[in-house]
Amino acid sequence: MKDELSIRVCGEAGQGVQTIGEALCAIYKDAGLNIFANQDNMSRIRGGNNFFQLRIASQPLYTLRQKVDIVVALDKESVMLHAPQVNPGGILVLDREKFGISEENSLFFDLPFYDISVKTGGSGIFVNSVCCGFLSAITGVEFSCLETALKKVFAAKSDEIIGKNLETARAGYDFVQNNPSINIFRVQKSSSSRPHVMDGNQAIALGAIRAGCKFYTAYPMSPSTSIMDTLARYADKFNIIVEQAEDEIGAINMALGASFAGVRAMTGTSGGGFSLMVEGVSLSGMTETPVVIVVAQRPGPATGFPTRTEQSDLNFVLHAGHGEFARVVFTPGTVEECFYLAVKAFNLAEKYQIPVFILTDQHLAESLSDINSFEASKAEVRRYIISKSGSAAIKDYKRYALTDSGISPRAIPSWIDEAIYVDSDEHTEEGHITEDAIIRNAMVEKRLYKKLSGLKLELEKPTFENMEGAGLIIVGFGSTYGVLKEAARETKSGFIHLSQVWPFPADDMAVLLKNAKKIVTVENNAGAQLAGLIRRETGIKVDKSILKFDGRPFDLDYLIERINKEL
Repeated sequence: MKDELSIRVCGEAGQGVQTIGEALCAIYKDAGLNIFANQDNMSRIRGGNNFFQLRIASQPLYTLRQKVDIVVALDKESVMLHAPQVNPGGILVLDREKFGISEENSLFFDLPFYDISVKTGGSGIFVNSVCCGFLSAITGVEFSCLETALKKVFAAKSDEIIGKNLETARAGYDFVQNNPSINIFRVQKSSSSRPHVMDGNQAIALGAIRAGCKFYTAYPMSPSTSIMDTLARYADKFNIIVEQAEDEIGAINMALGASFAGVRAMTGTSGGGFSLMVEGVSLSGMTETPVVIVVAQRPGPATGFPTRTEQSDLNFVLHAGHGEFARVVFTPGTVEECFYLAVKAFNLAEKYQIPVFILTDQHLAESLSDINSFEASKAEVRRYIISKSGSAAIKDYKRYALTDSGISPRAIPSWIDEAIYVDSDEHTEEGHITEDAIIRNAMVEKRLYKKLSGLKLELEKPTFENMEGAGLIIVGFGSTYGVLKEAARETKSGFIHLSQVWPFPADDMAVLLKNAKKIVTVENNAGAQLAGLIRRETGIKVDKSILKFDGRPFDLDYLIERINKEL
């Protein structure tokens, strides 16, 4: 009986690697195990080599391992490509006859999945279900869990197709059951298994729904696109308009228009698309129009690695837009944080009438993990507009009235009798264009200093563990949360994770790092951008940065090795 197990399914794009992966997540979740999974995809529709890696365990998981215990190769190229990543005692499952492989290798486990698929289902397209059946059996999972999962995965298909998938899955399952000599990789069930499986993008979309988002617009751009897909799926139920814009310039300006009209609005993109949105970010700052913007990072410059991960846009998002104005930048580290911070993003955007960013990356956006149900009490929705019933009494309305907090009363057009003036030029309290120096100073102070003062009272505090007496403190933001948490536990290091990088929690970080013996940031970029931000905001110099910028996320074993070198 094992405490954990890592499985990798690999093959060409178009072979259904993702379908198998999603099915396995559902299977092992229903079997009472904790899971963490991620896809490694090449940027092509057909061909290449992709894989879906899944880690299952008896305890909660937050990241992946470097090597795996079971590899399932759906094509010949995957056999030699992934064989070096198999742990001692592990197996590489392949179809020798189909791939024309005759040589012996102690790792190889021959499974004629193509032959089983054709004989049982009448076609080779059911290979995926054969493999799901085989993996379920070889890991000691009851067939009922497999059956339930496949019915969910293929719910949109006809009864005939569902039936054939179940038949071929049963054939793969029986292949193991009928061969008692096959080694079973059984994992101890979890005492804390959680009822849902979700990725970061889905959680952001659900958080937006919870927050009352009624307008979402974007131009599809990996890895942010599934936010739009999820919202579109629920659009009718929750009366949300989901608009695929002609480009990212149109997207952010449509979102600002919807927000000006009184609805909560959001847009999402990645680096190249966000480059086009930058002028709209400044328009939000000047007109004090709230908007939530998701920037799901991928490697750049230009097109870069469109299907891979990186954290290289931190400085870009912190400083995007000309001029000076307040903003918030959240960097969630877990699926749960994606949900709760999405709700908070809408609340703060509307309260302070600013752009609020949710900065993620491909790894967090598309990694699947088991989670508990979200708690409504932790996702309270607050509105900060003048109510329709209270609008009739408004006289001498000033859209940009100067206040101690920097926040002006916000009325919705047509709800009041008076005109509402909004302008992208510098303006008076009423909204009329001006070049008066005194008014200019007052408006900049309002948009920047006063709003930041309020925002600093509503910071997301850094998460930290194992700080007492630690010889090394590792620090990260965003998707590195999971690998930091597990690596710190394994190496007895302390760790700090930032789920908000702006306004920067400088006072909290200064206290946490005051007596640190050695500070190391862990970042998926080449420029140690977090280390620079820490020094800029606290005066504390980070001793070293562990950087990874090959388009792949940190895995637990790699980071443990690097930390041990530092220790």
